[in-house]
Amino acid sequence: MPPPHDTHWPKGLSRQLTLPETSLFYNAEVSARRFPTKPYLIYYGATLSFADFHEEATRLAGHLEKVCGVKAGDHVLLYLQNSPQWVLGYYAILRANAVVVPVNPMNMSDELAHYVADSGARVAIAAQNLLPQLQAHLQPDENHQPALHHVVVACYRDHLPDQAEPNGLRLPDFVVAPREPLSGTGLHAWSQAIAANYAPGPLTTGPDDLCVLPHTSGTTGHPKGCMHTHRNVLCTAIGGMHWFASTQDSVMLSVLPFFHVTGMAGGMNGPLYLGSTVVVMSRWDRETAAELMQRHRVTSWQAISTMVVDFLANPRIGDYDLSALNGIRGGGAAMPEAVAQKLKSLLGLDYVEGYGMSETMAATHINPPHRPKPQCLGIPVYDVDARIIDPTTLSELTQGEIGEIVVHAPQVMQGYWRNEAANAQTFIHMDGKRFLRTGDLARIDEDGYFFMMDRLKRMINASGFKVWPAEVEALMCKHPAIHEVCVIGAMDLKRGETVKAFVVLKPELEGQVNEQDIATWAHDHMGAYKTPRLVEFVSSLPKSGTGKILWRELQKRQAEQNPQGGTSTRP
Repeated sequence: MPPPHDTHWPKGLSRQLTLPETSLFYNAEVSARRFPTKPYLIYYGATLSFADFHEEATRLAGHLEKVCGVKAGDHVLLYLQNSPQWVLGYYAILRANAVVVPVNPMNMSDELAHYVADSGARVAIAAQNLLPQLQAHLQPDENHQPALHHVVVACYRDHLPDQAEPNGLRLPDFVVAPREPLSGTGLHAWSQAIAANYAPGPLTTGPDDLCVLPHTSGTTGHPKGCMHTHRNVLCTAIGGMHWFASTQDSVMLSVLPFFHVTGMAGGMNGPLYLGSTVVVMSRWDRETAAELMQRHRVTSWQAISTMVVDFLANPRIGDYDLSALNGIRGGGAAMPEAVAQKLKSLLGLDYVEGYGMSETMAATHINPPHRPKPQCLGIPVYDVDARIIDPTTLSELTQGEIGEIVVHAPQVMQGYWRNEAANAQTFIHMDGKRFLRTGDLARIDEDGYFFMMDRLKRMINASGFKVWPAEVEALMCKHPAIHEVCVIGAMDLKRGETVKAFVVLKPELEGQVNEQDIATWAHDHMGAYKTPRLVEFVSSLPKSGTGKILWRELQKRQAEQNPQGGTSTRP
């Protein structure tokens, strides 16, 4: 008997998706041959054709191999904001038969230490404005060896038009900053690496080789690497394009971060496979986004709900010609009903939501574009077997019952990098198949659509960014005045949730620091999205008989004190 969502499957699409038996870089070769002069990337007015993209990525791969010593299977860090260099770096790493380790550009030096150590990377590609965060990892360790041996340093301005402020667009300062001279062992200027024109060796990777290692956190306090093969990545890259009927003539606005799997799959890899054009933004700006949509006749836009809220709040939104836009899609946080109605009224478009994880290389569920439901995860896409189980007994539940989502699908990761204990907790077997436990609680309605109900995992969703309390706690415990800390999510009218830290100070340092001092220190030592916006000093934390901190009690107390949610302040 077919599942109920079959009735609402997009017309003309098969239920299965046959995947190519190739590596991801092959897509760059194909599109360069098919559409050599067609723009692949448009960056604030500057264009990079498919042929030029392929050429530059290949040259950079040659430098990685010949100069930096990258070998097949090596891990290479990629640490930049959205830019042509991010995409070029990604594909250069793949052309060198290596594995991409994408890093959130908001991560600070202390956080980078884990990525370097966990991945074993000895080479990184980074933007010049982020180089100071990497410098500590180029210094010799106790064995007189640097963790990172080589860093290729990119300047965003190298891929801008000649003028600093192209056609009046408002650009971030770090994007227009001129190239800075480099000094120090192991540093290589991107421009010189490309000019050297080294040719890489043969492309040897296949569909089942590791491709990318995005990191995600759990409740252990340290981000875990998700092992994805080229086949995993191709699955969501191709599937998302077909689901939304995209073609080589589509023009897509990419402002979701490329380091995250949603931006990676839908905003970069999928368009390259099709031969579509991507309009790239390094940082969200509602005026610039609207102007770029108008200038380049953007047809689709991936966005989190907070971006759409800000976009529609622009009092000048009616001044722009957005008539080419035929689709807005995203996920990460449910779209408020009032905002969805405003979007429909203003542009005649539905916000089509989806659901996925770093462990699944983006979406496993998406709403049918012709019949989306609001604040809904959607239906399982191609070849996805998704079920609801009792998280304790692991028995399958029936329609309407609330339980944990588990998925068996071709985009599910191979496992966590060097973490068999986490793998044992994450995967279960049912009916002869291996299923991923998502940790998310949901129900299925009578039409087969999935609706998120709660989170089994302890996670904070701040403006669509996932924040893991244990990781924030581990970083905050490095503060010399903190004795204990517990991090929870607090309701926030603007961000949905924000990060709050309950802090117990060391007795000898009480009175010497205040809450703002702690918040400012945290802001300097971790990504802004995970920094506690609220800090409260307490004399002790509630604990169980075995000494475990009862974070749920603090969560409940916070909800009772502020049930409607306020607006947190930036440190």
